[in-house]
Amino acid sequence: MDMGFRVFWWNMLRPDIFKLLLLFSLVCCAAASVTYDHRAIVINGQRRILISGSIHYPRSTPEMWPDLIQKAKAGGLDVIQTYVFWNGHEPSPGNYYFEDRYDLVKFIKVVQQAAYTKWAAQMALGLDTGVPWVMCKQEDAPDPVIDTCNGFYCENFKPNNDNKPKMWTENWTGWYTEFGGAVPHRPAEDLAFSVVRFIQNGGSFVNYYMYHGGTNFGRTAGGFIATSYDYDAPIDEFGLPNDPKWGHLRDLHKAIKLCESALVSGDPTVNSLGDNQEAHVFKSKSGACAAFLANYDTKSSTKVSFGNAQYDLPPWSISILPDCKAVVFNTARLGAQSSQMKMTPVNSAFSWESYNEETASADDDDSTARNGLWEQVYVTRDATDYLWYMTDVQIDSNEGFLKNGQSPLLTIFSAGHALHVFINGQLSGTVYGGLDNPKLTFSDVVKLTAGVNKISLLSVAVGLPNVGLHFETWNAGVLGPVTLKGLNEGTRDLSKQKWSYKIGLKGESSSLHTVSGSTSVDWMKGSLLATKQPLKWYKTTFRAPEGNDPLALDMNSMGKGQIWINGQSIGRHWPGYKAHGGCGDCSYAGTYTDKKCRTNCGEASQRWYHVPRSWLNPSGNLLVVFEEWGGDPTGISLVKRTAASVCADIFEGQPTLKNWGMLTTGRVNRPKAHLWCPPGQKISQIKFASYGLPQGTCGSFREGSCHAHKSYDAPQRKCVGKQSCYVTVAPEVFGGDPCPGNMKKLSVEAICS
Repeated sequence: MDMGFRVFWWNMLRPDIFKLLLLFSLVCCAAASVTYDHRAIVINGQRRILISGSIHYPRSTPEMWPDLIQKAKAGGLDVIQTYVFWNGHEPSPGNYYFEDRYDLVKFIKVVQQAAYTKWAAQMALGLDTGVPWVMCKQEDAPDPVIDTCNGFYCENFKPNNDNKPKMWTENWTGWYTEFGGAVPHRPAEDLAFSVVRFIQNGGSFVNYYMYHGGTNFGRTAGGFIATSYDYDAPIDEFGLPNDPKWGHLRDLHKAIKLCESALVSGDPTVNSLGDNQEAHVFKSKSGACAAFLANYDTKSSTKVSFGNAQYDLPPWSISILPDCKAVVFNTARLGAQSSQMKMTPVNSAFSWESYNEETASADDDDSTARNGLWEQVYVTRDATDYLWYMTDVQIDSNEGFLKNGQSPLLTIFSAGHALHVFINGQLSGTVYGGLDNPKLTFSDVVKLTAGVNKISLLSVAVGLPNVGLHFETWNAGVLGPVTLKGLNEGTRDLSKQKWSYKIGLKGESSSLHTVSGSTSVDWMKGSLLATKQPLKWYKTTFRAPEGNDPLALDMNSMGKGQIWINGQSIGRHWPGYKAHGGCGDCSYAGTYTDKKCRTNCGEASQRWYHVPRSWLNPSGNLLVVFEEWGGDPTGISLVKRTAASVCADIFEGQPTLKNWGMLTTGRVNRPKAHLWCPPGQKISQIKFASYGLPQGTCGSFREGSCHAHKSYDAPQRKCVGKQSCYVTVAPEVFGGDPCPGNMKKLSVEAICS
């Protein structure tokens, strides 16, 4: 059968980099009828519950796209969503670009080849379309535009008209990482809970933002946003499944599809099952029945009665019953495997060479003089992160500070984002802002001499605004005032005097990051290599490592700057900006915010920087790093990302889809702990195994008050030496019941090598 995609969304309102949004859904043939009613999107006359995921084509490489789409299909998605990144397609007025990562047509064809096909049914039949237009979070969206919801939770959202379906266009699977911030993680249990709560309340379309986050290559990241856009998504930045989130959602989607005929038939009946418990029941005229049993208590499990049966509900969870009898899925019970990832060096140490970036001065021929201080992006037109502000200060030989040794105080107010202050070619200090407050102030005594003193300020932008209103009012750069205090005259205001401006760095204008440009200057090496010094360029060459494992650069020894591989920009690095705030314990239960379940506190916000394999040659790869602060390049290493260990954490009586399919035969399939290593790896060791009441999570399991003495026997016998295996979770497998009357589980961790 010829299958086709439809365009569902158009003219989306995300102000950072997007002009329009495309959504491709698996529907039958180019002539498919797509409309909607109050309950759902209607395709060929049938209401559909649609599961969607965001994959942004410029945030990965074309070589990654086919595998990402296949993983999305395997994860149970009906729809692939992307915004169209017009900042990349028209980088300057009238100049268009649709190649490499911005090859939108190729991305759509990759989706087509995955059987999600035909370019949006000829762009919704030449845009003379009856296809629904969907606006992202616009409460006053006029008919036939469908207003929708964005957020961590949307169960209480209602469209502005009763004839429109309830749609969730951005279910945030995690959150972005900011330079200077900890790394947010959203538990898989809570994400699944949010989806089911939305569906049980009448929702019919959910889009995961992001399903694969990817990388903010080059200078595309928003203000203070890290180069990594991993987003704790189900598919990680490197294109690998982020388990257990990917697997847990896959199982969820299968369970929801079992309920589809009942879900789309009408609105649910809601019954109270307790103080914080309720049931949502959907029934169709044909007799289909689906129930959702919810426990909103964040602390306690409970047992509820429903339909002449008893059901156990963990805290903050919902159980799905596709036939109103048997539980096939509970949002808090992880049946999917978890993984512990590791970064392993793959090459010998790099051999580095260095080049000094000269401090600009007002005398430079390529500088431009203007009166007063000018906004940075207005001057640079965003062609670079860097703008030099330069001026001269005349100091009379009679100044008192030259005799008493009390140096004057230089104070500089900047709109952000970072600033390096040079006096007569010497670094006097560095200051920087943050996402919440990009503005900064430099205030320190400076060493001046009689005569002309040269002040050179290197102002650094760290991305453009990406969220908010009236971007024309958002500024960057040194806007003043700039004052010098402690002179005979008191305080001298330098703000209004003549300043010279120089856009970018000398190394940028010389294209030192390219193969050809890197040969245009003389580099220092060996004992002359400059390390731990500001404004330095570094280069090295290396061979591509064997294999297909994703690669990254460990930049933990560096401060701040940018990275290029064979002329392609990896992005901004800033390991020197340590993550502030606290990182405590993480419980899936309770309302999630981006301040909950964070890691990396006190460490670099981003340490590893993705290196796409498709950017590499077999040998002679050029790596160039520009370092602002003074890092040590000898600490940089190329690493591969692999699974260190895999885990399963399975309860007795764990709901399974397979069990539901076997009920009609009268047989019951005991739950199983499934383990598998990535291709090329096998299970070499069982690091931990406990059947009983084990504690902790993958990577930190520990025995509890109840432990079967033969817990290791079955996993070792069935798994060691194999790529994949399973262990049945039942007392007889582990030598008997170690604590009768308790709900037991099997926790196991296996080493992959």
